[in-house]
Amino acid sequence: MIDKRKDRPTAIRAVLRFIFRHWRNQPWLGTGISLAIVGATVSDVFMPLFAGRLVDAIALGATDFEAGKAGAITAFAAIIALGLAQVTLRHLGFWGIVPFTLQVMSDVSRDAFHVVQRFSTDWHANSFAGSTVRKITRAMWAVDLLDDTVLLALLPSVVVLAGSTILLALHWPALGAVIAVGAIAYIAMTVWFSTQYIAPAARLSNAWDTKVGGTLADALTCNPVVKSFGAEEREDERLGRVIGKWRKRVRRTWMRYTATSTIQLVVLLGVRTSVVGGALLLWMAGKATPGDVTYVLTSYFVIHGYLRDVGMHVNNLQRSVNDMEELVAIHDEVPGVLDASDAKVLRVAGGNIRFDRVTFHYRGHPLPLYRDLSVEIAAGERVGLVGRSGSGKTTFVKLIQRLYDVTDGQILIDGQDVSKATQASLRRQIAIVQQEPILFHRSLADNIAYGRPGASFAAVVEAARLANAHEFIERLPKGYGTLVGERGVKLSGGERQRVALARAFLADAPILILDEATSSLDSESEALIQEAMQRLMHGRTSIVIAHRLSTVRALDRILVFDRGQVVEEGTHRSLVAAGGIYRGLFERQVVELGGTELDRASAAG
Repeated sequence: MIDKRKDRPTAIRAVLRFIFRHWRNQPWLGTGISLAIVGATVSDVFMPLFAGRLVDAIALGATDFEAGKAGAITAFAAIIALGLAQVTLRHLGFWGIVPFTLQVMSDVSRDAFHVVQRFSTDWHANSFAGSTVRKITRAMWAVDLLDDTVLLALLPSVVVLAGSTILLALHWPALGAVIAVGAIAYIAMTVWFSTQYIAPAARLSNAWDTKVGGTLADALTCNPVVKSFGAEEREDERLGRVIGKWRKRVRRTWMRYTATSTIQLVVLLGVRTSVVGGALLLWMAGKATPGDVTYVLTSYFVIHGYLRDVGMHVNNLQRSVNDMEELVAIHDEVPGVLDASDAKVLRVAGGNIRFDRVTFHYRGHPLPLYRDLSVEIAAGERVGLVGRSGSGKTTFVKLIQRLYDVTDGQILIDGQDVSKATQASLRRQIAIVQQEPILFHRSLADNIAYGRPGASFAAVVEAARLANAHEFIERLPKGYGTLVGERGVKLSGGERQRVALARAFLADAPILILDEATSSLDSESEALIQEAMQRLMHGRTSIVIAHRLSTVRALDRILVFDRGQVVEEGTHRSLVAAGGIYRGLFERQVVELGGTELDRASAAG
């Protein structure tokens, strides 16, 4: 949903606080750039003064050539010296702004990635990855515009406007007052237009820009589904609708920029008329020499140029603020799970897991999923989790990983409360093979080694052998160097599962979670994966979530979940004999399997 709220007055303050915080990481370079730019700008303040003196010296030369020549040479030398100083200092300022801005851009993007990576599972489930990427990259480039605007544009504009107005006021207070009032009114009007008139429209157009990124990423990520339904035109139309709304919002923003620019030029014309007219009146009254008039006109033309640019600079500042505020808002969000201030590294020797009177309530749900749940899994025990969808199996393993915090009670691993351990150390002790394994668009070797960074190639190959993945990898044209495509789409489901198992073998964690690891596979792949799973579970505390009960028949114990409670537990044989929920699930699968076999036999006949 697009945020249609009008201007948030704290947005510009929040963004500027955010960017100044990053500037403080380079205090000496930032100060050096500012001093160089201020020094270069001072020449613009004094250049008109010496231009006026040059004209007066030339006029004096008509009656006293030597005095006029000396004055002209002095004024000329001052103009050249100011010009050289300006070129040198501007070069230093521009030279410094390059590494300064690149460092800030790097820090902003890296910090944003750091924050987003640590948001909760729910946050990522409810966010478009493409939209998040767009927010970060747009803000990163907005830093470039903001740095240039503040340090290279607004700072010298303030110096010129203040310095020129003061110098003029010292000679002719009335002219100084006209320029001061005109400049203040112009800047105030520009700021009002930018924050109150343009900013709300720009914010909405940025929101639709983010939505365009999300829509593109959503369709491209799900391209296999699009192709399977021949829905390319449908997705074209969907993107077209989003782009149509984006175009309308952006057009409104750009037209507001155009309207304000015209109004600004009209105001500047009024200021110019007042200043030039005032200079002529002073000359006609005999209160100003030709050099004085030249000084006034030259000063005003300098001020006029800076004032005209101030309007553009303020608009650019507001634009950069609009482009950054979504990223700043991300930094203001609280991660779902935080390490305690005194969190310790988790040490796991055996892998005993205990839920001690755990209550867990999903945010937004009317009732808790678990209430006073107590379960213990012995070190090295192989346990299956079975139950209908929504019964609490997946939440059980997510709580072990501390993807969520419990509402009440404790989860202990080898007697250590997981909420008091660092999340990184906790998750290093757990290897997980998901129902839909997600692989990086990197080589097979890189994907397997993700379980243990720095592992040797020989260790990667050995892990692949244990996972029954080595043979199919060797048949690929580039072997372990083969890129697997985004999320591993270039591999079959069984191949992805075996790569995920190899990753778990290499991680060599004492606790293993297998989440529906053999679902939706052909019989040959299932047999290979079952064999690898048995090998992987050996000597580890293993938790297997399964809908296909063939996966859990040989496990030490099976927990049957129903509505957040463990209603049955035991071995496969004892649970079938007990005649409860597990037996019902088992018989239903036997009947379904029997029906499938019967259908095949009929088709063959």
